Amino acid sequence: MTQEKIITPTNGYLMLFVNLVLLSGSIAGISITNSPWFIFLIILFIFLSIGFVMVQPNGSRVLLLFGKYIGTIKKNGFYWVNPFYTKKKISLRASNFDSERLKVNDKLGNPVMISTILVWRVENTYKAAFDVDNYVDFVRVQTDAAVRKLASMYPYDNFADEGLDEDITLRSSVNEVSEALEKELEERLSIAGIEVLEARIGYLAYAQEIANAMLKRQQATAIVAARHKIVQGAVGMVEMALDELSKKGIVSLDEERKAAMVSNLMVILCSDKDATPVVNAGTLNH
Repeated sequence: MTQEKIITPTNGYLMLFVNLVLLSGSIAGISITNSPWFIFLIILFIFLSIGFVMVQPNGSRVLLLFGKYIGTIKKNGFYWVNPFYTKKKISLRASNFDSERLKVNDKLGNPVMISTILVWRVENTYKAAFDVDNYVDFVRVQTDAAVRKLASMYPYDNFADEGLDEDITLRSSVNEVSEALEKELEERLSIAGIEVLEARIGYLAYAQEIANAMLKRQQATAIVAARHKIVQGAVGMVEMALDELSKKGIVSLDEERKAAMVSNLMVILCSDKDATPVVNAGTLNH
C-alpha cells in the first residue's frame, strides 16, 4: 500500500450496544453463579472498548496494524475498529503559518527582510504520515527555503534610472510574486500531501544596514520626477502666456524682453517658495 485508502469502519453505536450487553451479562453471571469465568467477559469488554474511535469534522484517523497501513477514516462519526489498530490522528483543517522574517539577498544583491503567510491543509494523509518525518516541520522548513529562492529571483524595486527596469519586482508585483510563491510551495509540499490554499508576502523591507540609504535614494528619485513634471508644466504655461499676449496684442516684446519674461516666469513657476514681486514704477525702458 503506497496510496491513501479511505475506509468506513463498523458503526460504533452498534458495537457499544453489544459491549454493554456483554458487560451486563458478565455482571449478572457473576452475581448469580459466582463463577470466576465471567471475569474473562469483563476483560473482553475492556479489550473491545479500546477499539472505539471518534472522528471530528475535518479530522481523520490513520489506521495501522503492526506497522501495516490499513486505511484512513475521513468521514466524521463514531466507529469501532480492531483494538489492535494504531490510530494516528491527523487534522484536515486549514492552518496558518506566518514565517519568521528572513534576511536574504534579492536579484540585485541587496539585503532585504522578508516573510510569508501560508494557508495550507493536509490533502493526502498517507503522504503526510509516512512520506515525511514530521509534516508540520516539513511545511515550516520548505516555506523558508521557497521564500529565500523567490527573493533571489526578483529585485526589490525598479531602478530605471540605472538601466535596471524589471517587469516583476517584490514590492510592486504583488499578484505575480504570490502566484510564483504558491507554485514553488506546491511543488515542494506535494511530497508531504499538503495542499497550498494561499501564499503571499507578509512583510517586505530593506535590511537595516541599507534602509536609510535606500530611503534617501527613493526620495531623491521622487524629487527629480516631481521637478521634471514641474518644468514640463512651467514650459507649457510660459508658451501659452506668450501666445496669448501675442494674439491679443496686449504688449509687444522684442526677443530680449521675451527672454527676460521667460526667465522670470520660469523662476516663479519652478521655485519651491512663494515669489516676492517687485513693482516697477517707471517704464519698460528703465
